[in-house]
Amino acid sequence: MAKILLPTKVNIIIDRLQLAGYEAYVVGGCVRDSLLGRIPEDWDITTSAKPQEVKSLFSHTVDTGIAHGTVTVLLGQEGFEVTTYRIDGEYEDMRHPKQVEFTSLLSLDLERRDFTINAMAYNDSVGIVDLFGGMQDMENHIIRCVGCANDRFSEDALRIMRAVRFSAQLDFEITPDTLRAAASHAEELSHISAERIRVELTKLLLSSHPERLLTAQKIGLTAIFLPEFDRMLATTQENPHHIYNVGVHTIHALSYIAKKETVSETTQDRHNSLALSKKEDVILRFALLLHDCAKPDTKSIDQDGRAHFYGHDYLGAAYSEEILRRLKFDNDTIREVSHLIKMHDTRYADSGKTVRMRTVRRAVSRIGKESLPLLFLLQEADLNAQNPDLLPDKLRQLSEARHMAEEILIKGECISLKDLAVNGSDLIAAGFPPGKKIGECLKLLLDYVIEYPEYNQKEILLLHMAELANKINLQKM
Repeated sequence: MAKILLPTKVNIIIDRLQLAGYEAYVVGGCVRDSLLGRIPEDWDITTSAKPQEVKSLFSHTVDTGIAHGTVTVLLGQEGFEVTTYRIDGEYEDMRHPKQVEFTSLLSLDLERRDFTINAMAYNDSVGIVDLFGGMQDMENHIIRCVGCANDRFSEDALRIMRAVRFSAQLDFEITPDTLRAAASHAEELSHISAERIRVELTKLLLSSHPERLLTAQKIGLTAIFLPEFDRMLATTQENPHHIYNVGVHTIHALSYIAKKETVSETTQDRHNSLALSKKEDVILRFALLLHDCAKPDTKSIDQDGRAHFYGHDYLGAAYSEEILRRLKFDNDTIREVSHLIKMHDTRYADSGKTVRMRTVRRAVSRIGKESLPLLFLLQEADLNAQNPDLLPDKLRQLSEARHMAEEILIKGECISLKDLAVNGSDLIAAGFPPGKKIGECLKLLLDYVIEYPEYNQKEILLLHMAELANKINLQKM
């Protein structure tokens, strides 16, 4: 019998329910993940006890979804959702049942669930309850609906997106009949909130197989929530730097980061170890997804038949803001993704392909030191999704620029106005009139220091400002 090591507090809840004469099991994703050797994100418990009966057995509970049978049991600082066996009524909004009916039969509760791999239950006394072949499907690495796929998707259209997301997270194939049913119900995803779609899309992109976004496109999902991606797939790139269309290039860039992240925990090389926070990872993945989203609208063909995409970085930054707002992202994420996209075509080498410190210093000043690590990762992935024949020299330039940028930051060289040895008050005290011209002066001094970092000294800068005053028609008071 398969054995799952349950957390102590989960066992406490199950044992107390069983001692009171009720059935109780962990159910759903925590069972699936445990059997796959993954760490469950949470532990859901299902029981034959009614909500009020659950509440009577525990001193601290919260009515998180009591109308649908869910009570959160608090043990210390942790909460565990305990839900009564139920039968879902008619789904009125393609997402939630209009009403639910409590039942005493675990089998009826399990048969309402989405996929076989999510329809298993477990406790220590009974072991695995698998009525629909979930364990066999896990062994075969497939995703299959419980019962009739058309019924499951017509009940809740978000399940279509979840099927693709599980495929990406687990590297499982969606069975042909499930895929056909998903495609036939794809249009119904338009009734699902942007927030719900955003959650599923984010999990898909953060998975080890973001290329499964192509499955979503194949069955018509991206046409609903990300039509820009469909246009990217239809945009070819007749250019020696590229061997894929825009959409496939994007998928290769995403896959590169996914593979790099898979090995990042085992490497000591700071350039090959991502060590990203969850938010940074989300920002990077969506910046990669959308970095070329404006290419369909900026494509031009020169007289030699070569494609160009002038301005796609700046226009793409604007497009990304619209797309991420549509998906209800927070302002910080929108701002960071847009900035990375605007900067992603930054070049560090001159026409002779030589990377120079002053060029990198200027780039670092424009990019901002906070955004540098993610931008270098984005550019690395972008390059690795281009023509491999031209890759070595491009990666050399990027590596040199990365090392130079690190050196600039370690030395604490001036790259922003706040790093300047003088400020507006210093200029006014030196006799320059207050007003908008002071800002222009500071920008000129920043340009000067970026070119000559050793001159970031107050006396030198004030002297230099006096020399520049005539050029900008600025007279001392």
